[in-house]
Amino acid sequence: MTLSTDHKNLQAELMRLALCGAAGLMVSALLLTSLGTVIEALLYLLASAALWLLICQQSHQRLSLNRADASAPLYPGLGWANRMTIGRGWLIAAIGGFLLIPDLLINHPVVLWTAAALYSIAAIFDRLDGFVARRSKQTSELGAELDTVFDALGLLVAPLLALQHGKIHVSYLLVSVAYYLFVIGLKVRAKNHKPVYPLPPSVLRRSLAGFQMGYVAVVLWPPFKADVTVVTGFGFMVPLLIGFCFDWLVVSGRLTAQPELLERVHHMTRTVLMPGLRLVLLLTAFIVVYRWNPTSSAAGLLLAGTFMTGVSLMVLGLAGRAGAIVVLMLLAWLVPVPVYSAPFVVALVCTISILLLGCGRFSLWQADDDWVNRQDGA
Repeated sequence: MTLSTDHKNLQAELMRLALCGAAGLMVSALLLTSLGTVIEALLYLLASAALWLLICQQSHQRLSLNRADASAPLYPGLGWANRMTIGRGWLIAAIGGFLLIPDLLINHPVVLWTAAALYSIAAIFDRLDGFVARRSKQTSELGAELDTVFDALGLLVAPLLALQHGKIHVSYLLVSVAYYLFVIGLKVRAKNHKPVYPLPPSVLRRSLAGFQMGYVAVVLWPPFKADVTVVTGFGFMVPLLIGFCFDWLVVSGRLTAQPELLERVHHMTRTVLMPGLRLVLLLTAFIVVYRWNPTSSAAGLLLAGTFMTGVSLMVLGLAGRAGAIVVLMLLAWLVPVPVYSAPFVVALVCTISILLLGCGRFSLWQADDDWVNRQDGA
């Protein structure tokens, strides 16, 4: 098969990116020798280079998708959005190298801070690459596919690192393997000549995956307490796994003929479940603050006031997702009451649910909901 000039140019550009990425990993390994042994630096380089090779291979085999749609011509260059996406892959490879040198991260906390910063940047890139593609008028099938592949890879590598440092429960790795099990299931159905039905577009599906990246990025940062981040992981994990189960029922045909069921679930969630959780949150938040007893210092009063401000934003439906982020950060940082007390757990679950699903009906102002739907929907 003869390759077009544009395809050859794309291959050459990807090769340049691959070589630059390899050089960056070598420099990173060299810097690690100042903190650890040469063996640890080589182990880091081995793991990160293997992941970078995988990322480049996945990008290379999809270069023919660097077009707006199947009928459009090939773009002559990768474009800044796809470069950012591949750059996100490089960040994931750089983080993956730390998996083979856990002792170095324990002995030198600056390395764990570095890993957390790298994955946080990767999560930010995940939000920006689509925006850049739309602004530069170079949205592509390549970017859409690589985005999904690198999301899944990042949610495998970063949780393994968090697990090594006790920041998540081992069960959270179900999130890491869910995508791969889903893809394998589709291939098995196709191999057995069973029908595979298309998934309808879903803003929620994309936003749940995006929030997982945000959660993992936060728990990697050393200041956030492991006893809270472990419990919080269950709140983030369960909705995503339920979403995968619903998606499997759709692609396997079990729910394809019952679209009204999904619509009823969505309606009940917005009109009953989410407003109800906001009321429950209000009650449990007062109990948490009462047990917290922050009146002993001015700093305690300030933090408690910030906490209740975040709770108020959620209860009123006034940019509730922003309020949920404030409350979650404070709870994970301060741990004001025993983690396994009922009020704390209930407040945590309600806050996570609002962050993932929004405030629902009877809200005063849902601008953050609109922003999430607009970004993830695109």
